[in-house]
Amino acid sequence: MPSLFDLTGKVAIVTGATKGIGLASARRLAEHGATVVISSRKGDVCETVAQSIRDAGGKAIAIQCHIARKEELQNLVDQTIAQCGGIDIVVSNAAVNPFIGPQAAVSDEVYERVMGANVRSNFWLSNMTLGKMAERGGGSFIIISSIGGLRGSATIGLYGISKAADIGLVRNIAVEWGAKNVRGNAIAPGLVRTDFARALWEDPVRYRKTTRDNPMQRIGEPDEVAGVVVFLASQAGCYVNGQTISVDGGMTAGAVIQKDD
Repeated sequence: MPSLFDLTGKVAIVTGATKGIGLASARRLAEHGATVVISSRKGDVCETVAQSIRDAGGKAIAIQCHIARKEELQNLVDQTIAQCGGIDIVVSNAAVNPFIGPQAAVSDEVYERVMGANVRSNFWLSNMTLGKMAERGGGSFIIISSIGGLRGSATIGLYGISKAADIGLVRNIAVEWGAKNVRGNAIAPGLVRTDFARALWEDPVRYRKTTRDNPMQRIGEPDEVAGVVVFLASQAGCYVNGQTISVDGGMTAGAVIQKDD
């Protein structure tokens, strides 16, 4: 019997695919048979990652793309179709968070940058790809959101607002495209050991607070998010639509009460 997680013949675009959650997701998708399009702002790094996947026996190509530039996103879609024949899966992972501090201190420039990269680019990319997926009989559009999109924060509030908007986007994708077997879902990681979140997990005080409250008493690893990506991309997740799956060790379920609290 074929595996529910078999992605043979599928084509997957992964943005921000050269490190962290994006890299782990690209490798796991390729491991399960997908042809993976490695995308990020640096073309040479994309090619290095794509070659490492090919060296491991997988299928991958590299297409440079800055997600905040609409013409580059369109080129990513067009070149993927030209080189791979179509699109079945999108993992919209690339995002920015250039500001840590209270909402009132956010400049208009920073606001536009965060909302442009984290929300508008996903809106553009979904509009460019969902119809292409439908033409192939279905597909899966996955946004890497954050538990920051499920709760407020005094330090990364703007980032959380953008991630909450992404959660709304996948719900709308589910409603508009579900009848054509195209699914939209979000993954909401907690604190994960990536360069993107380095300021959080490298800070001993903040790290201690996070792991102290977390039911699993640790932060996550990129590969632990990648497993959920494979699930949502594959037949195993074919009836999961419009959902946000938290991958946070139980952080949103509740905090551990320590004896000295």
